[in-house]
Amino acid sequence: MRLADHLIILPIVLPLATGALLLLFDERRHVLKAMVNVVSTLALTAVAVALLWLADATGGDGVAAARTYLLGNWPAPFGIVLVLDRLAALMVALTSVLALSALVFSLARWDRAGPHFHTLFQLLLMGLNGAFLTGDLFNLFVFFEVLLAASYGLVLHASSPLRVRAGLHYIVVNLAAASLFLIGVSLIYGVTGTLNMADLATKIPTLTGSDKVLLQAGAAVLGIAFMVKAGMWPLSFWLPPAYTAAAAPVAAVFVILTKVGFYVLLRLSLLLFGPGAGESAGFGDPWLLAGGMVTLAFGAIGVVASQAMGRIAGYSILVTSGTLLAAAGLANASVTASALYYLVSSTLTTAALFLLIELVERGQDPAADILAVTMEAYGDEMDEEEAGEEVGVAIPATLAVLSACFVACGLLLAGLPPLSGFVAKFALLSTMIGSGTQAGAIPGIVWVLVAMLLLSGLSALIAMTRAGIRTFWAPVEQTVPRVLVIEIVPVGFLLFLSLVLTVEGGAAMRYMDDTARGLHAPGTYIRDVLSTQPVPPPPAPAGEAAR
Repeated sequence: MRLADHLIILPIVLPLATGALLLLFDERRHVLKAMVNVVSTLALTAVAVALLWLADATGGDGVAAARTYLLGNWPAPFGIVLVLDRLAALMVALTSVLALSALVFSLARWDRAGPHFHTLFQLLLMGLNGAFLTGDLFNLFVFFEVLLAASYGLVLHASSPLRVRAGLHYIVVNLAAASLFLIGVSLIYGVTGTLNMADLATKIPTLTGSDKVLLQAGAAVLGIAFMVKAGMWPLSFWLPPAYTAAAAPVAAVFVILTKVGFYVLLRLSLLLFGPGAGESAGFGDPWLLAGGMVTLAFGAIGVVASQAMGRIAGYSILVTSGTLLAAAGLANASVTASALYYLVSSTLTTAALFLLIELVERGQDPAADILAVTMEAYGDEMDEEEAGEEVGVAIPATLAVLSACFVACGLLLAGLPPLSGFVAKFALLSTMIGSGTQAGAIPGIVWVLVAMLLLSGLSALIAMTRAGIRTFWAPVEQTVPRVLVIEIVPVGFLLFLSLVLTVEGGAAMRYMDDTARGLHAPGTYIRDVLSTQPVPPPPAPAGEAAR
């Protein structure tokens, strides 16, 4: 095998080895542990970029192959396989970018607020990357448990009464989801005798009668487990409190956790229940569409009703989840491509917002929000002397930078030009309407979804404008927060990536289009996984061959 072929396993092995190494160092050696973590995460980011390029490379036939890594050198479906395609590479790259930003931010103080932060951080990355790269459901369960176990420790990091209460809710709900996952996988294996995703795709069309019913029951239970993780309503009650209570860098990297649920639902719905699935074709799509729309409405209402900025960010994740799930339910390649672009843009934005909120609220009186609401409701009369003092007051540089970043986040969440949020929303709306015209008259459900997307943008604009006025413009006593360069740089980096995503929108959409076409026509994926042969053993030395 070439060296490039071994890159596929590095996103799993590298954080695993780093996490084990960090356990050897005493907790008092903060600087050393931080340096090891940073070096490993930088290396992981470099590997992720290389995998992104490798997945996009096409062969002589102009088609990008799904690259398969056979662990133990056993062929699929008998052995464990890792599979790299464009979607897996995209999610690994997005994970590494969020991890690097959150880690740099945490070095200011958060990594020292509790024990084993760096070890848990690396194990979380291992679980995430494994979930995106695995090619079978059993190891998806294994990596799912690894990332959940690490997230339990991180959500309680820097414990406080509020964090512990929200964290315990988070743990209980996700333990229940893991149990449902195991039940669903067991039902599927009992009917098909395999858990390899590509092999399942070849066996599902042959199932009929009671076997088909049991398979669909198992798939439904499995889907519920990942709907919990994706935050679909009514299974999303735990998400805003947990993400709001978590430490800022933890909440930022947790943004990708909801995308694990969406990734699995998208992957399995198109691979196992696509047009080639026989009688099971399209199974679950109406539920994804309906559930996504309800989640979108619930998230938009929560955004506009929230007073605290942390809850605005938490409900914005539900808006994103609802949009993505509804787009997946439409089962259209063009809509899927736009949804993937939206996924990247919204993930970068929400992660930046969680980091930014911690900086903004650092200099704010805890009673400032209550006072601002009171003033908004009943007005605030300043005498002439107070009004005169307000005129000509210089804005500190720190507040200017924070407010500029806040405006950028608001534009991205609302989907207003000129940043990638606008491009993502415009692409989604145009492809949704276009998918309806392909079949003749545009279905009413599509028009409802389009209207909900527009209203969700309006709710984000209202909420962010209100929060910005209270924070930066309202005449409430406020001290200028002390912000370190190491804290504002990750926020700027994530927003800069959103700008790059806008400037390079053509190249990004080309990648998303290719990814969506591969997902909706999974024949290449199935063929490449099942046809990969083990590496032959090296030839015996001449002397041994003669004997």
